[in-house]
Amino acid sequence: MGRPKKNPAAASAKKAVAKKAPAKRSAKKPVKKAVKKIVAAISPAVTKALIAVEKATKAVEVQQAKVDAAAKKQAEAKTKAGKPKATPANKRAAATAGNKVRAEKVKLALVKAKLRDAKVALKVAEVVAKTAEVEAKAKATIVEFEASLQAKSEADLKKALADFEKSWVKSRERQIAAKVKARTAKETKKAKAAAKKLAGKAKALAAPKKAVKKPAAKKAVKKVAKKA
Repeated sequence: MGRPKKNPAAASAKKAVAKKAPAKRSAKKPVKKAVKKIVAAISPAVTKALIAVEKATKAVEVQQAKVDAAAKKQAEAKTKAGKPKATPANKRAAATAGNKVRAEKVKLALVKAKLRDAKVALKVAEVVAKTAEVEAKAKATIVEFEASLQAKSEADLKKALADFEKSWVKSRERQIAAKVKARTAKETKKAKAAAKKLAGKAKALAAPKKAVKKPAAKKAVKKVAKKA
């Protein structure tokens, strides 16, 4: 008996497995780009805060120069007002210079306060930007991890389907071979029995026929003759 032919059901099973195989998902966009976009969105706030600090720092420097200049004039006015021959005008100039110094110092205090506020705002902006960057990197890491798991899952599923297909086809081929063998034995036995029966009939038909004797008829004829 030759090798059993492959079952059409096995071929259809292969097609079904091929159809069920999951399609590859589109690759995720590089997560670094997402992080850069978030950082780029936060950077303007930091840049703005930096500009404010620089502006406030320059204002403090300018105002400090004014305070220094006023203090120098005050010192000169005091020197003149302190001389023995100082005039009332010299004394008024000294007082005016003192008032000028105090006014400039008040302005200096105000710009210094603005500088402190600007530095605080910069620090807040930097913290916010850093926090956003850290969060973006964390999300990116999660996305990358999920993508790697998904890729592994698809690869594992593909392998599992291939293994299952191979195992299923082998099992079905064994079943088919066993059924074919059993049916072959049954049909062979049936055919042999039929052949044996037909051979007996043929033998009987081929045997020579014996002559037919009719003794009873002759005896009956003799008895009729005697009565006559």
